[in-house]
Amino acid sequence: MARRSTKTPPPEDFEERILDIDVVDEMQGSFLEYAYSVIYSRALPDARDGLKPVHRRIVYQMNEMGLRPDRGYVKCARVVGEVMGKLHPHGDASIYDALVRMAQPFSMRLPLVDGHGNFGSLGNDDPPAAMRYTECRMADATSLMTESIDEDTVDFAPNYDGQEREPVALPAAYPNLLVNGASGIAVGMATNMPPHNLGEVIAAARHLIRHPNADLEALMRFVPGPDLPTGGRIVGLSGIKDAYETGRGTFKIRATVSVENVTARRKGLVVTELPFSVGPEKVIAKIKDLVGSKKLQGIADVKDLTDRAHGLRLVIEVKNGFHPEAVLEQLYKLTPMEESFGINNVALVDGQPLTLGLKELLEVYLDHRFDVVRRRSEFRRGKRRDRLHLVEGLLVALVDIDEVIALIRESENSAQAKERLMERFSLSEVQTQYILDTPLRRLTKFDRLELESERDRLTAEIEELTRILDSDAELRKLVSAELAAVAKKFGTDRRTVLLESAGAPVAAVPLEVADDPCRVLLSSTGLLARTVTAEPLPDGEGRRAKHDAVVSQVVASARAEVGAVTSAGRLLRLSVIDLPQLPDTHAAPSLAGGAPLTEFLSALEPDEKVVCLTTLDETSVGLALGTEQGVVKRVVPDYPANKEELEVITLKEGDRIVGAVELRTGEEDLVFITDDAQLLRYPAGQVRPQGRPAGGMAGIKLADGAKVIHFSAVDPASEAYVFTVTGSHGTLDDSVATAKLTPFDQYPRKGRATGGVRCQRFLKGEDMLSFAWAGAAPLKAAGASGAPVELPEPDPRRDGSGTALPTPVAAVAGAAL
Repeated sequence: MARRSTKTPPPEDFEERILDIDVVDEMQGSFLEYAYSVIYSRALPDARDGLKPVHRRIVYQMNEMGLRPDRGYVKCARVVGEVMGKLHPHGDASIYDALVRMAQPFSMRLPLVDGHGNFGSLGNDDPPAAMRYTECRMADATSLMTESIDEDTVDFAPNYDGQEREPVALPAAYPNLLVNGASGIAVGMATNMPPHNLGEVIAAARHLIRHPNADLEALMRFVPGPDLPTGGRIVGLSGIKDAYETGRGTFKIRATVSVENVTARRKGLVVTELPFSVGPEKVIAKIKDLVGSKKLQGIADVKDLTDRAHGLRLVIEVKNGFHPEAVLEQLYKLTPMEESFGINNVALVDGQPLTLGLKELLEVYLDHRFDVVRRRSEFRRGKRRDRLHLVEGLLVALVDIDEVIALIRESENSAQAKERLMERFSLSEVQTQYILDTPLRRLTKFDRLELESERDRLTAEIEELTRILDSDAELRKLVSAELAAVAKKFGTDRRTVLLESAGAPVAAVPLEVADDPCRVLLSSTGLLARTVTAEPLPDGEGRRAKHDAVVSQVVASARAEVGAVTSAGRLLRLSVIDLPQLPDTHAAPSLAGGAPLTEFLSALEPDEKVVCLTTLDETSVGLALGTEQGVVKRVVPDYPANKEELEVITLKEGDRIVGAVELRTGEEDLVFITDDAQLLRYPAGQVRPQGRPAGGMAGIKLADGAKVIHFSAVDPASEAYVFTVTGSHGTLDDSVATAKLTPFDQYPRKGRATGGVRCQRFLKGEDMLSFAWAGAAPLKAAGASGAPVELPEPDPRRDGSGTALPTPVAAVAGAAL
């Protein structure tokens, strides 16, 4: 069976035509049409209002919807739907992305949208919420972009389907392109313009209005460089000058970083501002990647402490032993904490993409603004002339109101009334119709006065507008004044710091801290610190500060370890590099910049305290220890490097160390002072050195119930003193205690394990010593809080009764051995 054809035959009058088209010509034409569409309708901003079509359509439609700053928020989805349905023939994603960017204060120097909800974070680390969740309205400055748009100030064109009309540019009461910048990739070209400070740009524009022939150097006195929303530091200004001159240039942006003590043990780099469009998550990820690959050293930890209250705060902890400045230089080199920004000032001028310098950008904007103000003035003058024409006609009718009424009543119809009024009073058709439409209640005497006042006001306004339109100087003066008002209302301080260069290269500073000699200090209040030199501390020429009573100090080096001898007979290791460093000053440094020793010695028991610091040098003379029960010991220096905790004496039950000192020569005198006012002094050579586990030997013979309250070593050749403070086992108040300062040479040497000599005579109510100390001058005394306390004048009587002590003393420090 034959197959039946279903193909419809062509009509009889059909004539087949085949056109031969060159593929190259077709491709070239189609590509140029596509390129022009992308350039003009999507990717590049207009140099007049600084907006791409999608941004302009969003702002215009929000204005049409009445979403002004004093109105409530509406869902972003509603705005996106209105823009997409009426003006923008593309997907909703591109519209919402543009709206989100206009609401981000870290993307726009002067945001055009007031957003409510999650509109993303810096660097897009946290993407914005969907448009069904977020809300928006026009920002305060956005009303300036659409101001007087209904006064025939700009041209309108049909939308994509011809059913709506949209502005080809907004009136733009401020130079938005320079203030907020722009970025976009078209076909064969791109634009990348940084934001600027509103006040600076307007100042340059006003200068150009006054001096149209001003050169670039004069304009750059007002606009020295970009002002980015995220702040930061611009390093190197030559690229900026090139961009302002030719429209192309490059500059570097650095994060704003300060070196702070982030913990008691470590310094850190605190980042408060990042380069434009760089987020903290990007920086953190890069740092962790570099640390993991061992390309970056000295980083201990990175924390993002950013919050709404304090803004950006990225804390980069630096390992002890590394210079923070050198680490920062590595971060600038290897991470996005320093970024390059390439300026490419491409914008549309009369529909053509041009690369513009600073002066050209300002000139294009000002020409647009002059045209807007001129058209606005013409529109307003026309409106006022029309109104004046009506008011004058009504005033004519009011003069002969009786005749007007009679003439209207005698007319057959309204058309006849209009003709007779026009003929009788020489009125125009518009004036006559207005008179006929005016209700009788508007024809009172009071209304006549109002109309005469309105006539005078309209006449004055028309004259003013005519003066502006007839004089180019007046027009320029008005535009300048309006720009000044905008700057006064919306101007803000500069955020970005401009630097000619990065300063002295930090490469001269080594990455790691050198193992230089230093001195480790322990204050009376338990603060630890290290100095930058091993030289003894200066006296400070009478200067006293809180926490400056140094009760123990030891010479070390920055990368060495020292020991902390505790009252429990233990020696705990301390890493010197972990200790905070005091500033290098010629005056006596205050230990207020130190850190509590509990930050470094977590193994301390609640009732255990550090009695002295010592080196761990096994070639030294060794430690001398004195206990509360009168035991003395010289410790043979033996400190195994693999042990963090060592025992330096085996204490009897209930005993504890009251004093310890590292001997320098072994020729020092050891000093015991007991609470029953006995002082024993004898050469250190009388004590045989013992190993660490040994329990020591008898140091002083104690009376029944007495105990040792002070032990130290004194160089007999030095100027030294003994300081004692009385107390009572009863209820003696500290405020009435007596104290005595006696030269050390007043006390004779005795043999080891003897009772010593009396060092204080008790007054009525006194039966013990509450505090005692012996050491070399100069002396510094401190209270419990670390505040300085003045000591009494020296008393040569070794067993004198002393004088009243107005301020309690908690610690005394003297010169180191």
